[in-house]
Amino acid sequence: MMNNNLNIAGRTAKAFINHPLTFILGIFILILGYFSLLIMPKEENPQIKVSGGVVIVALPDAKASEIQKVIIEPLEKKIKEIKGVEHIYSFAKDSVGIVQVQFYIGEDKEISNLKLYDQVMRNMDLMPKNAMQPIIKTMDIDTEIPIATIAFYSSKENKKELISQTELYNEVSRLSKEINKIKNVALVDLKGEKKDQFNILVDINKLSSYNLALAQVAKQIQALSYNTPNIKTSTNNKELVVFGIKQAIESVKDLENLIIAYNYQSPIYLKDIATIEKSYDIQNKKEAYIYLKDENGNFEENNQITLSASKLKGSNSVIINEEIFAFMESQKDNLLAKNIKYTITRNDGYTANNAVNSLVKDLLVSIIIICILLIFTLGFKEAMIVSLTVPMILSLTLFVGFMLGETVNRITLFALIVSLGMLVDAAIIVIENIHRHKHETPNLDIETLAITATNEIGNPTNIATIAIIMVFIPMFFVGGMMGQFMHPLPVFVPISLAISLFVAYAFTPYFVKKFLGAKK
Repeated sequence: MMNNNLNIAGRTAKAFINHPLTFILGIFILILGYFSLLIMPKEENPQIKVSGGVVIVALPDAKASEIQKVIIEPLEKKIKEIKGVEHIYSFAKDSVGIVQVQFYIGEDKEISNLKLYDQVMRNMDLMPKNAMQPIIKTMDIDTEIPIATIAFYSSKENKKELISQTELYNEVSRLSKEINKIKNVALVDLKGEKKDQFNILVDINKLSSYNLALAQVAKQIQALSYNTPNIKTSTNNKELVVFGIKQAIESVKDLENLIIAYNYQSPIYLKDIATIEKSYDIQNKKEAYIYLKDENGNFEENNQITLSASKLKGSNSVIINEEIFAFMESQKDNLLAKNIKYTITRNDGYTANNAVNSLVKDLLVSIIIICILLIFTLGFKEAMIVSLTVPMILSLTLFVGFMLGETVNRITLFALIVSLGMLVDAAIIVIENIHRHKHETPNLDIETLAITATNEIGNPTNIATIAIIMVFIPMFFVGGMMGQFMHPLPVFVPISLAISLFVAYAFTPYFVKKFLGAKK
């Protein structure tokens, strides 16, 4: 058959059927797919582009109503002018105003952050003269969603005493710093932690009897400690709580003997008006508990600290989690010696890896089912040929996805599983037409027969495949979070279908010639 009479299917078949590198290309494609699957970042869910930020402006000694008028309203007005802003949330407190900005999903994060920073800084002349420099914190959802969480706790097993909450925090804090050094770990956060602190419980009645103000007490303490926020709420015993993290303070006695004022030349010590204790940061109201079953089957409530780790964008959660948990395993004996135990409460790497293994199993099952069905309709060898095309198509699809910067996640795997039933269509059509020609013209040599049969069904197969691809194209234009979440579907399904045409036209005739043999 002359090249002028061949369509793209016939030309592809003729180019590959006798080429000495066709077999090597097939092996190379399988190797590409294997390494693409190993290298591609694996995560549980697709990455969603969410842009936003928080603008914090402090105005010392200003009331909330004043903050609303001179800080919040001017900021909101100017931020609304930024293109791509979807929502603005704000609230005013005494001495500080906070504005939260959310951009439309899909907006470029870096550009959005620059727009927000530029707009705020260019309009600082609208702020009061005594307003402090604004703090602009950008939102990074990639580093805010943890891929691994570990709960640390202490138990009374084997007659061991529970360690204090601050001791537990100090040990977990040490571990968090080591985990943060692991490659591609973006952020390590702790929940439920209790830090070392001196607590000063000021008795209001004693304060009044000495004719002292709380500001006088705070001023003297601030000379020793860098963190003494004002507390306006009292305890059930009508005690005001003032607290600070030790700096120049070494012991409770240092605080007890702190001179607050003089009463008729007699010093008034802090211990005269307050109770001082070395404990944890009682102003931290966040609590985290773990419930453990004892020998009698009852659940016992224990304090715990949860360590969460997130990854950098585009990195592999499977590899990162393996390194995190390998490090934790190396620390297990040391922790047990201090009566600290831990349990893994989240492992996205394990979930993602299981999803990949599930894909491989589904792939094998689909190949076996296709093979069995084709054995009864076309024959054993024809069924084997079609089955060989499936891993080649998926291998090329994964390689193209890797080159496009895609990741292996639940939606990626869903897209590949959806396409499994369609990507063998072209190969089945080609092998079936070759099978028919083989029976109708048994004396025609297999090479000419395969090229002719492939050329014959090329145009209708192309049109049918393009029609299916066009069904998925509109999903590219779905906006919002759903569009971002389902993004792998309109990427991988059309790619796999387009590749299935190439594999069917290039390799099916080649395999037919090799496995079915030439007939003269």
